[in-house]
Amino acid sequence: MEEYRRIADLFARRIADGRLRPGDRLPPQRVLARRHRIANSTAIRVYGELARRGLVVGEVGRGTFVRAAPPPPGAALALAEATGDAPVDLQLNYPVAEGQSELMARALTALARADVLGEQTSRPAAATGTAEARAAAARVLARPGWAPDPERVLFAGNGRQAIAAALSALVPPGGALGIEALTYPLVMTVAERLGVRLVPIGLDGEGMRPDALAAAHRAGPLSAVYVQPTLHNPLSLTASPGRRAELADVLRESGLTAIEDTTWAFLVPDAPAPLAAHAPERVVLVDSLSKRLAPGLTVGHLVAPEGPGSSVSVEELARALRSGAWTAGGLALAAATRWAADGTVDALVAAKRGDAAARHALVRRHLGAYRIRTSPHAYYCWWELPPPWRAETFTAAAAERGIALTPGPSFAVDGRGGGGGGRPTSRRGLARGAADAVRVGLASPPLPILAGALARLAELVERGPDGSGPRRA
Repeated sequence: MEEYRRIADLFARRIADGRLRPGDRLPPQRVLARRHRIANSTAIRVYGELARRGLVVGEVGRGTFVRAAPPPPGAALALAEATGDAPVDLQLNYPVAEGQSELMARALTALARADVLGEQTSRPAAATGTAEARAAAARVLARPGWAPDPERVLFAGNGRQAIAAALSALVPPGGALGIEALTYPLVMTVAERLGVRLVPIGLDGEGMRPDALAAAHRAGPLSAVYVQPTLHNPLSLTASPGRRAELADVLRESGLTAIEDTTWAFLVPDAPAPLAAHAPERVVLVDSLSKRLAPGLTVGHLVAPEGPGSSVSVEELARALRSGAWTAGGLALAAATRWAADGTVDALVAAKRGDAAARHALVRRHLGAYRIRTSPHAYYCWWELPPPWRAETFTAAAAERGIALTPGPSFAVDGRGGGGGGRPTSRRGLARGAADAVRVGLASPPLPILAGALARLAELVERGPDGSGPRRA
């Protein structure tokens, strides 16, 4: 018998007799090779054989896990028949309102004239855009209790580029960025590419804890901090005005600058004034139109700090945008300006607030028996799975049923190269619990498809990893 099959049979017996249980992680391939004195290529064949037999699942960059109980016969087909489509993507999270394309098309009609099109596409847009674009953006970004100075508004190609420019301007290569212990994963990717070290900051029921931020800076120091005070992704938390004032005090006392991400804040009609209202001289606010409008034709925004002692200037942020080639395209900026001026943005914001509420109702209906962290305004929820489920195992089992989820560890900051952040989490340990949680994105599928997928997930969690069920929180 070939060596790889003999070792695969050994693992198969351990799985069959319960020594390896659903969700258990197998050793890395290099460790397997060393233990069994085989070549790395043979170790790869061992895990390939186990996957072929349906005994394990592999996650790139995360490892190989004993698979949960196989789906009942025809499960994927049943889901496809119930929803009219498969697979169902609950990872990507781009809301689309009914009639959105028709509404947006009206503004584009005026841009389709040859003379206008030529003017907008013949050269790149400046980081500062135009006076008309700045005024329109300031109206879109304004919140109760706060409105940006149009002269301090800058434009990026999208929200990610706005974040990248802010990081580039505030944190030198090798510098430390304070960041929520659970956070938007793309910020981690951007920081890594810029050579920025991440320091996870503890969370509680209102988001980032001021005492943990101050402690991390004393241990650091930090160059800046990234924070999402409204509809935190993935936990849907919104900080109170009091919490925002406390964070502002820490920023002033420590001399730190915050990058405040308000990308999802438009969904909360009565949200508190942003952190930028509490410490205008110490906050760079970043936002984008991708969620309000559409990801394929969007613009990112930065609002520079203002007032005496501003921590970073408009010119420094504009220079960062230019140096990274992160400025907005001329056509996208012209379209965004028209959409802001003609009421398209306002109409879509209202429609998406209603749509988010309808999707939240589906979460209550199908997942209300479980430990869910969400908001009635949010397009996502954080599901703390009942034992013995683990994030990786549940994600893999859901994928077998045609549903794509994001495992909780994808949002956890590992603090590579950074210092500590005080106590890392709230009483139950929000960040520590990421290994047992998944984020469910609610925005992308049509409502009937979303309802079917949530019902299928509830059935799956009840069966348990080994199919013995029930598994209630």
